[in-house]
Amino acid sequence: MKTALTIAGSDSSGGAGIEADIKTMSANGVFATVAVTALTAQNTTGVLGISEVTPEFLRLQLDAVFTDIRPDAVKIGMVSSAGLIEVIADALEHYGAENVVVDPVMVATSGSRLIDEGAVGTLCRRLFPLASVITPNIPEAEILSGVRIASKEDMTAAARAISKAYGVPVLCKGGHTASGADDLLFESGAPVWFRRERIENPNTHGTGCTLSSAIAANLAKGYDLQASVRRAKEYVSGALSAMLDLGRGRGPLDHMADLHGRFIDAE
Repeated sequence: MKTALTIAGSDSSGGAGIEADIKTMSANGVFATVAVTALTAQNTTGVLGISEVTPEFLRLQLDAVFTDIRPDAVKIGMVSSAGLIEVIADALEHYGAENVVVDPVMVATSGSRLIDEGAVGTLCRRLFPLASVITPNIPEAEILSGVRIASKEDMTAAARAISKAYGVPVLCKGGHTASGADDLLFESGAPVWFRRERIENPNTHGTGCTLSSAIAANLAKGYDLQASVRRAKEYVSGALSAMLDLGRGRGPLDHMADLHGRFIDAE
């Protein structure tokens, strides 16, 4: 069995972060390992608090995973401070990590900020050049590129700017646009669109975490980047279409919508 490591924060509501990553990776057929960057007290309505792990303890987690169950892919999500980012970058370089998916998580679905402003520069400088793909949403792509995004042409310009700046493929996620759910992969100097009809479901908590983890899982299994993105998009669409409705705010996806078996299905 192929393996994937998620480096991210824990979500106590189970819809995003480490918890969403484990479910997604499992549902996509790889064994998930974890390195927790922070504990969050959050639910579908917002983030009540964040407690970071120390850089020293994060490094211990990374060493424990890489020296025993070496990951075939790595997904990096919420990392809220420069010190933790430096530790992750050092470990990825030391162990020669492959198939690295960086989801530059800056703001939660609820609107709560999840990274220190000073850490954004460290994220760009240390982690982006190590990535196989970066997966910003529209607000994140605007921050990273300096381009105001109001059209598909703007998405292309932003993705091109980010890719050129860091020498890495960029998947600009279009879910924040009003017109649809089309994502743009800018790879090797060329744009490739992944078009999807918008699924009218207000419960989108953890969608970004889920997509990036699904991409990592498929890269771990040997699919190329375009195939990994396409398969990940199909998986997320299925999880949204299941119309799970939990919590009083923006609820989670149904990560196990396509998983069936005698211990899962109702009698």
